[in-house]
Amino acid sequence: MQIDAVGAPPVGQVQARALKQWLHDGHEIALLDVREAGQFGEGHLFLAIPLPYSRLEVDVQRLVPRKSVRVVLVDDDGTGAARLSAQRLGRLGYLNIFVLQGGLVAWKDAGLEVFAGVNVPSKAFGELAEHVFETPHISARELNQKLANKEKVIVLDGRPFAEYQKMSIPEAICCPNGELALRIDDLVGDPDVTVVMNCAGRTRSIIGAQTLINLGISNQVYALENGTQGWFLDDLELEHGQTRRYGDLSGQVSLRSRVERARRLADRFAIPVIDIAKLKLWQSEPDRTTFLCDVRTPEESQSKPLPGAQPAPGGQLIQATDQYVGVRGARIVLVDDDGVRAPVVATWLHMLGWDVAVLEPSDVDRLAEVQVDFDPQPGLSCEEIRSSEVARLIGEGVLLFDVRSGMQFRKGHVAGARWLIRPNVGRLTESFDNVPDRVILMAGERPVAGLVANDLLEAGVQKVFCCLETPDRWVESGMSVVETPDEPSDAECIDYLFFVHDRHDGNKQAARQYLEWEINLVAQMDEQEKAMYRLEQLRH
Repeated sequence: MQIDAVGAPPVGQVQARALKQWLHDGHEIALLDVREAGQFGEGHLFLAIPLPYSRLEVDVQRLVPRKSVRVVLVDDDGTGAARLSAQRLGRLGYLNIFVLQGGLVAWKDAGLEVFAGVNVPSKAFGELAEHVFETPHISARELNQKLANKEKVIVLDGRPFAEYQKMSIPEAICCPNGELALRIDDLVGDPDVTVVMNCAGRTRSIIGAQTLINLGISNQVYALENGTQGWFLDDLELEHGQTRRYGDLSGQVSLRSRVERARRLADRFAIPVIDIAKLKLWQSEPDRTTFLCDVRTPEESQSKPLPGAQPAPGGQLIQATDQYVGVRGARIVLVDDDGVRAPVVATWLHMLGWDVAVLEPSDVDRLAEVQVDFDPQPGLSCEEIRSSEVARLIGEGVLLFDVRSGMQFRKGHVAGARWLIRPNVGRLTESFDNVPDRVILMAGERPVAGLVANDLLEAGVQKVFCCLETPDRWVESGMSVVETPDEPSDAECIDYLFFVHDRHDGNKQAARQYLEWEINLVAQMDEQEKAMYRLEQLRH
């Protein structure tokens, strides 16, 4: 059976067992799960990339830049979001599109494994890495005792600053894992200080601690067992809203020394260093995908963007590779402006099974020569209006929909608004006796609203307005804002992952369930999935 959109290439179907073979045949493949975040988190294929239909055209060209790559779309049964996504991708020029026949239901019926949660390949890798490397760990109570005794110990939190601020271990300093190779000498100048790496759970604690060990620092290094959740489960107090973080580089250890140390580690994995000419050659290859990722901090990427490079902070690129790279078997080129961070991050991507290289730091200034082939903001057809205009149009009887997340809708929306998510646009328009001439969308993100608007216009709506202002502005404009804690219902909130969602909100059972899930990921994997990783190379 083929699914054809007007003017688009034919779309094939692939059965579950055949797809399983494709995933391990050594050729590039983009396995895109186009259900919403909550549906994906409840269960998905091991190598699936989360790309919800509600954001499809916004993110697909970043995640899957080469239009001729094999693309396989997955939804619940192969007839919903996957079918819609196939039509949209065909219009964007993708040439080799398949839908998993029967969707996730057929995958399960074939006796194949389904994984809950997010960033599963990276998290399972962390568990395997801890086992292979025998990464030292310390319990929450042991660390608490060291802190109480004023021992020479420093706690470094390997998560991004925003996550660190939500909850942190007392005295912990934020230093995301991707920054460790560059910053550790300034954070820890005394070789007698014990270093403890932590995160919210397990993976980034393990990766952070093992990064320091791999670099060869002389300090004793531990991963905090089970992170902030383990701390909480042992009835120890967490801090909130802290601002401690690494500072500027000092001259105590020269940048050259840091570069040499990082390069020595990368050489153990034979990580290639390429020049701009090689990068351009790779990017011009018609049958191979090359991603260029800027592993510096978000602040650096924003203040001094590197042309053609996707901002992908190093620690998060390891932790959540599937949010930055959507093509399995692709090549990844890492870039920084110091020659320290990219080589170290590259070692982990290599162990994760990727073909990875580092751009020669002296060629960073030539990145303007790199061709960027995609528009991150495809045509989005809605007219932006202010809250005062919304109030006037409501008075004229124009229909009002809220296209923010389901949880935002629950917390507060304009009285009379209906919640709408893009996968449900077809069902909505089919319910109308007459398609309305005008519609208003209350939105948090213009791109997401624009995609809903495009679908409504295709369904016959004549004009779509979009309001991006905050609830405070709605109230100032005279509109009533109401809360509906149970609307949309849990079942309708397909964009929200309820999977152990309250593990940081005082629910110890949820925290235990999350940690158990993380530890047990390896047991769910088959031998082909385990064989993707390259962990034996650095075994001590």
